[in-house]
Amino acid sequence: MRVGIIGIGMTAFRPSTPEYNWKELMFEAASRAYADAEINPREDVDSFITCAEDYYEGFGIFDEFVPDQLGAALRPTCTVSGDGLQGLANAWMQIQTGLIDVAVVEAHSKASDIVTLDGVIEHALDPIWNKPLGAHPFVVAGLEADAYLRATRTSPKALAAVVAKNRGNGLRNPLAAYGAAVDVDQAIRSEERFAPLRALDISNPADGCVVLVLAAERAAKKLHANPVWIRGIGWASDSPSLETRDWAGATYARLAADMAYRLAKVRRPVTEIDVAEVDDRFSYKELQHLESIGLAKRGEAGTKVVHGEYAADGRLPVNVSGGSLGCGNVFEATGLHRAAEVALQLRGDAGVRQLDGVRVGVAQSWRFIPSATGAVAVLGVGA
Repeated sequence: MRVGIIGIGMTAFRPSTPEYNWKELMFEAASRAYADAEINPREDVDSFITCAEDYYEGFGIFDEFVPDQLGAALRPTCTVSGDGLQGLANAWMQIQTGLIDVAVVEAHSKASDIVTLDGVIEHALDPIWNKPLGAHPFVVAGLEADAYLRATRTSPKALAAVVAKNRGNGLRNPLAAYGAAVDVDQAIRSEERFAPLRALDISNPADGCVVLVLAAERAAKKLHANPVWIRGIGWASDSPSLETRDWAGATYARLAADMAYRLAKVRRPVTEIDVAEVDDRFSYKELQHLESIGLAKRGEAGTKVVHGEYAADGRLPVNVSGGSLGCGNVFEATGLHRAAEVALQLRGDAGVRQLDGVRVGVAQSWRFIPSATGAVAVLGVGA
């Protein structure tokens, strides 16, 4: 059974939104998604999914606080304690059962409300072996970036090229919080934080919300003239232990991509994928993820980004939205944002950042430090 995305709703991403509480962010994005899909959530939706981690929210059993603003009161509602792309996979599976025709997936960030954000991230470190060391959790990213650069012989200039590209792409996205005209030299000269990572290599937190409406094929064709089909989706985890995982490559991304490509019948992703939105919350992650999901050979992504092949007018546009470096780190909403941006491109609704002739796109997510968990979705339009 084919499953299509028929509604897309997003708020603007901002460093801080004191004028909104998280419920209002969610209501705005949901209202936009329902208007886009031309549905009434009280009458047309069978299942609602929110993607949230209680530590980020500040209270437990988060789905108890979700139904009202989604139009889901007294309706089936559940929480996926993971990234938004994992929530998309959950909705896809629910529809595949044949018991549900229309499902809604929501993911959000209200990072500006979190007083101890670094402490929340640090709490995910192993309490026996890692957390007692007392290091900032982003040290893990610095060590992994160093391992990646050494193993693939990638130049630090490639990381700066990712920063310049994605921050520049963010200038063309009206929803982006951190779009800026940054050149490679500025990125390289920015303050060193977690060697080899510098200040501009690290995405900044943002508030925002993304809501997608999914439907089974019959309902999708009835409700929407141009659904974006989920051709394949996959998810995976590498070792939860820092000491036993692959530091140079993103094994979780490779395994998730293998699953998604198999379902989508994608045999040569380099030639079959027209646009990619991948997790870039640290600059090196974009390159590592592109190689892991088969869009570049090991060690080639750095050279390609320096030569402009991943620019909006390049051979494979990557993170035309601005990614997390340009739009902001929206935590559990990151993967759903990647999928929403690919869907907008495939529908031809990406505005001034619209690409020509895109028919198939890939969205990839990672659940952030210190996890080794991610997901991949292949989206397409047409028969």
